[in-house]
Amino acid sequence: MIILGLSGAHDHDAAAAILVDGEIVAAVEEERLVRQRRAPGQMPIEAARYCLHAAGITAKEIDAVALPSASVPFIHPRRWRHARRNLRSPDVALSALFDGDRAFRRSRLRTLDAGRTLGINWARTRLVPVDHHLAHASSSYHASGFAEKTAILVMDGSEHATTFFGYGEGGRIHQLHELYAPDSPAGLYGVLARVLGANGFDDESAVMTLALAGDPGRVDLSRLVDRSIRGQPRVDGRHVRVRRGESTDTYVVDGALIGMLEELRGSASVSDADIAASIQQLFESLSLELLETHLGDIIRATGRLAFAGGGAFNTSLNRRILERGDVAELFVPPAAGDAGSALGAAMFVASEAGEPLRRMQNARLGPGFTTRECIEALEARVGRPRWRMMKDVPKETAALLAAGNPVTWFQGRMEFGPRAIGSRSILGRANAVEIVDRIRTQLGSDGRGRPFCASVLDRVAGDALVTPRPTPFMTTAFSVKDAWKPRLSAVLAADGSAIVQIVERDANVRFYEMLQALEGLTGDAAVLGSPLYRDADPIACSPDDALALFYESDLEYLVMEDILVTKEGE
Repeated sequence: MIILGLSGAHDHDAAAAILVDGEIVAAVEEERLVRQRRAPGQMPIEAARYCLHAAGITAKEIDAVALPSASVPFIHPRRWRHARRNLRSPDVALSALFDGDRAFRRSRLRTLDAGRTLGINWARTRLVPVDHHLAHASSSYHASGFAEKTAILVMDGSEHATTFFGYGEGGRIHQLHELYAPDSPAGLYGVLARVLGANGFDDESAVMTLALAGDPGRVDLSRLVDRSIRGQPRVDGRHVRVRRGESTDTYVVDGALIGMLEELRGSASVSDADIAASIQQLFESLSLELLETHLGDIIRATGRLAFAGGGAFNTSLNRRILERGDVAELFVPPAAGDAGSALGAAMFVASEAGEPLRRMQNARLGPGFTTRECIEALEARVGRPRWRMMKDVPKETAALLAAGNPVTWFQGRMEFGPRAIGSRSILGRANAVEIVDRIRTQLGSDGRGRPFCASVLDRVAGDALVTPRPTPFMTTAFSVKDAWKPRLSAVLAADGSAIVQIVERDANVRFYEMLQALEGLTGDAAVLGSPLYRDADPIACSPDDALALFYESDLEYLVMEDILVTKEGE
């Protein structure tokens, strides 16, 4: 069965993914191909075309198109509970009741139009709507490969339902409870982060990083949590409400609270880091309490949690989840946000059809390029770039890194998800504190929101980390053991933690061999990494993208498949 998943009908995070007989063949965000961050207002036309090309099929051969949005009937409790939760926002409450399907209707029509553009024969191909949170849940649970009963958490922003609690067993997903706007730890985090100038996912990551240097005790945000109903925590609707939008609703915090935070920002006693720390603490404490309330028993019984949605990108929260002590395995997909719902919807449809689904071992699901194609891109550039063939890519790259140089690393298929490490990366020594500033300087950017991660070999993870767990993606922070703190000093946060990717050989052979070679030269089986992008651009996809970034910056070394590209004087 051939299933194409399409996201983006809600005006952001357009992506496509394709499954053939249960196997993930390809997945890519539209932004990487059209070179516009998050591809606002666009459908994943180019992404779908790539997926079809990667699968070697035509649009007319597709059996089903999975849409991560579904109808909510008028009598469904979700509409009424969503309306009741938003009585302080009458426009949202009435819309939930009488126009609650507007987003789905719009998504369906846009997807049908996109299908016609692609050449899909809707007389043959089924359009299968999948509840948005079921798509997210599937993207984590079905991709986790967990055979045992698994707790599932989805923490999203502003849909009818904002937060999903359930479990997976025998390939089936079961819902236990859900929250409704403005009950959303992730939505609350986003609107509070805007006080500090955050405007989107990358800026929210910057707030999370800033929080590590602050004191949460200097700012009291406890008023935002209401416990008046059976002692259960929920976002206080007197201070936070939602405003109706064309395709989604947005969060709004009352002016008095915003004024208080702005006044604190202007004082000498409270820093932006303190405010960020308070926002992060509120988010973590609320999320962990909700997790315990609705999924604690399942986690203690099984030790496994699959986590998706925008909130799953908060690596500090993921660290706290692992440090509960009863979570043996945590799986967060590399594309946990709405782009990943394209893959999740396709996996859900495949599961419902009884097709076998396997653990997602790596995120390298996008376009890849041969050395010959890289040479052609070099030869097409004006100015005759300097390059040479490399005899041993892992060893020669390790030598450049060991000498203290940042290296641009372009290898194999591009990763799916916003935190690409291992195929489209900027690398450096993980024990060189100055390397982060050097990379930012070479990129000509202040680096706000740019994530930095340590990639370590799987066989040393137990020596380096307090609570090591299989983590093939850049989705979790860990407390670092004292003996390894000097080795990871470039990515070590103020609280002694670091975002870490644990690298297995089968997932990325060349990257693994490069880390082995670096260990042979320096004694450290670790490297610093950051996704290969600059400023507001998407992550580099093609050789032309990588070369444009390389020559528009002061980066000095580009390892592109079997080629080393340098600049005059290097």
